[in-house]
Amino acid sequence: MTSVVRTTWPLLLGILLLMVGNGMQGTLLGIRGGIEGIPTFLMSIVMSAYFGGFLLGSLVVPRMIQSVGHVRVFAALGSLISAVLVLYAVAPDWVFWAAMRFVIGFSFCGVYITAESWLNASATNETRGQALAAYMIVQMLGIIVAQFLLNTGDPAGFLLFIIPSVLVSLSFTPILLTAQQAPAFETIKRMSFGRLYRASPLGCIGIFLMGGVFSALFGMSSVWGSATGMSVRDISVFVAAIYVGGLLLQFPIGWLSDRYDRRKLVLLLSVVGTVVTAAAVMLQPGILGLILVGAIVGGVANPVYALLLAYTNDYLDQSDMAAASAGLLFINGLGSMAGPLITGWLMGLIGPDGFWVYMGVLLAALSLYAGWRMTRRPSLTVDEQGSFAVITPSATVLAVEAALDEAQSSSDPDEAAIDPTDLDGDAPDGEADPDDTPPANG
Repeated sequence: MTSVVRTTWPLLLGILLLMVGNGMQGTLLGIRGGIEGIPTFLMSIVMSAYFGGFLLGSLVVPRMIQSVGHVRVFAALGSLISAVLVLYAVAPDWVFWAAMRFVIGFSFCGVYITAESWLNASATNETRGQALAAYMIVQMLGIIVAQFLLNTGDPAGFLLFIIPSVLVSLSFTPILLTAQQAPAFETIKRMSFGRLYRASPLGCIGIFLMGGVFSALFGMSSVWGSATGMSVRDISVFVAAIYVGGLLLQFPIGWLSDRYDRRKLVLLLSVVGTVVTAAAVMLQPGILGLILVGAIVGGVANPVYALLLAYTNDYLDQSDMAAASAGLLFINGLGSMAGPLITGWLMGLIGPDGFWVYMGVLLAALSLYAGWRMTRRPSLTVDEQGSFAVITPSATVLAVEAALDEAQSSSDPDEAAIDPTDLDGDAPDGEADPDDTPPANG
């Protein structure tokens, strides 16, 4: 890992600064919205717009890169991000903010895609797994650091909007100066949703549900904190705890996932998340208790997302990895767009507890569905499973595809991916048993 960091540190430094800027603006808007008196549901529209822009970016930016090249796309979208971060404070209006959040979500997606392609190209086959792990760690560290920078100024003023703008502008310097040659880039077609669902129903449904959980955590935590009357310091610590939990638990849970049935881990973690969110509603703990709850929910959400990707990966051929990754990320994007909207509606209906109720319902639904799926498909042996890959919900399709490809390559090369049509009892409801029908590709 040390040698990887030494050779890729300019890219990693740039990503760190990018994530600090992104982490600051997300939390800051929720706090500033409370100061400006913007209703919770309208703020949920603002927060949802980011994920809408991110989803559109995943579809459009690859074509932009093919048309004008990496450097131009990177510079143009980076300039947009820097400008928007300052413009937020100029016009504190929810309609303007929603439009700007859409633009910044689109731009961040493009910047991540470009940076990830450079990182992937700069790594060798032997170091790619370590480089991706370092990248994911840096992403989370950037968001954690961002929360503490929120305490350096007044959220009602301009300074806290200027700081992330400057950091994002600075992030491009190490990346552009060290990227000697733009890597080859091809647009990735999505696998059909029907084929993807037949490969892994749990993966598809679970990724959609976890998209909703993650977007509520990432987009609505500061809105919820403002609605409950928390101070800026408490909100920043609470949001940081979410990512600290996710960072600390990714690796031990990943270690377990390579040794046990991944569906059992998904079931166990989603049950833990359900219990913890229910406790937050029923016990109404103080700030220390809420910080602990945030750390546990974050520690559940991030690993479960990666577990679901790894589980789906176990049923895919390596040649299908890119197309499947694109499809899964699109499903995740749809769930992410809905998350803040439903959370905001629930908070308007039942109060701040709607934040926890929403996530608790999704995690309970995932636990029930995972338990049901375990009765429909035989478990894989540990030897049939690929390796776990550390992946955050904010990673783009390039990082996801590269991480899953690396995980599959690091498993026994003699073990082929498991064909879902070879397993009894896995046909989704309403479909014939696969043993009685030919494969979809004939």
